[in-house]
Amino acid sequence: MPLVSPKEMFAKAYAGGYAVGAFNVNNMEIVQGIIEAGKAENAPLILQVSAGARKYAGQNYIIKLMEAALQDCDLPVVLHLDHGPNFEMCKTVIDGGFTSVMYDGSHLPYEENIAETKKVVEYAHARGVWVEAELGRLAGVEEDVKSDEHIYTDPDQAKDFVSKTGCDSLAIAIGTSHGAYKFKGEPKLDFARLEKVSQLLPGVPIVLHGASSVPQEFVEMCNKYGGHVPGARGVPEDLLRRAAGMAVCKINIDTDIRLAMTAVIRKHFVENPADFDPRQYLSPARTAVKEMVQRKIRNVLGCSGKA
Repeated sequence: MPLVSPKEMFAKAYAGGYAVGAFNVNNMEIVQGIIEAGKAENAPLILQVSAGARKYAGQNYIIKLMEAALQDCDLPVVLHLDHGPNFEMCKTVIDGGFTSVMYDGSHLPYEENIAETKKVVEYAHARGVWVEAELGRLAGVEEDVKSDEHIYTDPDQAKDFVSKTGCDSLAIAIGTSHGAYKFKGEPKLDFARLEKVSQLLPGVPIVLHGASSVPQEFVEMCNKYGGHVPGARGVPEDLLRRAAGMAVCKINIDTDIRLAMTAVIRKHFVENPADFDPRQYLSPARTAVKEMVQRKIRNVLGCSGKA
């Protein structure tokens, strides 16, 4: 099945009270694990590529991996640019075959964010490509996206922003954050703010970035087998499921996949010190990706059987 736009899958998610998972990809094993999880759950998928992943793997390699993965796949799958830093990169991936892009101008002054987002929207829409934008700012670190402060999205400004830019979906800040260290105190999301945004933007799909849950069993496994990720905490899965039942149609998940892969690989090396064939440790890592994605589809997104 060829790549699709997220338009129809988001319309169904909005009406059905669930969300679609946007899983970051970096290599073949991650792509395979996500696709196999989607098949097992009969769920729609968004595979997203950050600027860092694009630099690491190469845009053409990623596109060819996607083409290979979709040859035996009947699921609706979107190929999405995550945190596009400028118009030029958005243009390049659109021209290369991506069906959705996120332009991230959240670090810019408000009027400049509007102007740059609108520029991306005009180019993308002329080619049938979906555009996600961001308003507000998430604290934490994700590759080159860094912020020491958390700026919650203003609902009235969100309405103005969507009206002026014409973006298709909007990533907002309601308490999630990038990376593995999201909360020091009690985890909480600002559901009142989400509700207000959804009231002012009826029908507009809302996106949550920084929404990994950082399952503690994988933190413990990683640390047990030589890792050092003390105190890592994510967004509880029940809070994310609640958001998915509201206007949130896309939830980004990256850290959990990295953590599961790394923990399983560390465990394999400790228990099998003679192994040096990459297939020996990447095979269980690929299985860990599949199982993590299935867990998210069932417990967080609610999109199992929705393909």
